[in-house]
Amino acid sequence: MSTAIHRRVERLRAGEDPTFIERMACGWAVMGEQQFLIGYCLLLPDPVVANLNALASDARLAFLADMAALGDAVLAATGAARINYAILGNVDPALHAHVVPRYATEPEATRTAHPWAYDWSRAPRFDPEAQAALVGAIRARLGRS
Repeated sequence: MSTAIHRRVERLRAGEDPTFIERMACGWAVMGEQQFLIGYCLLLPDPVVANLNALASDARLAFLADMAALGDAVLAATGAARINYAILGNVDPALHAHVVPRYATEPEATRTAHPWAYDWSRAPRFDPEAQAALVGAIRARLGRS
C-alpha cells in the first residue's frame, strides 16, 4: 500500500522534503505542510507501518518517546500553552503522530476545540525560509544541530 505517509518518507529518505526537522530514533520529525497553528509537526515512522499496534514493544516505546520529545521541543520553541497529540490513521492508514502546539491567543471559538475544527484549507503552507528560525529552535531543543 502507498499512502501519503509512505510517499513522504520516501521523499525524506531522498533528502527531498523541505519540511524535514530531524531524523529521530524511530523515524522522521517534520513540519506540517499546512501550518494551521504555527509549529504544527508530525512524526513519521521509518519503516512505515499500518498503526501503533503493528510495532514490536520496543519500537512502539521508541515511537511514543520520540513523539513526546518532539512535543517537548515544540512546546519550548513556540512558547505554546500546551501540546495536543493525535494518532488517528483514518485518512492515511499508516502510523503517524500529529504534534500540535496550542496557544492562549487562539480565537475563543477554536481555543478548546480539537485541531480539526480549524479550516486547514485556509491555513498557510509551510515556508522553509520564513520558518527557518523555528525549525532551528526545534532542532536545538531536540539536542541536535
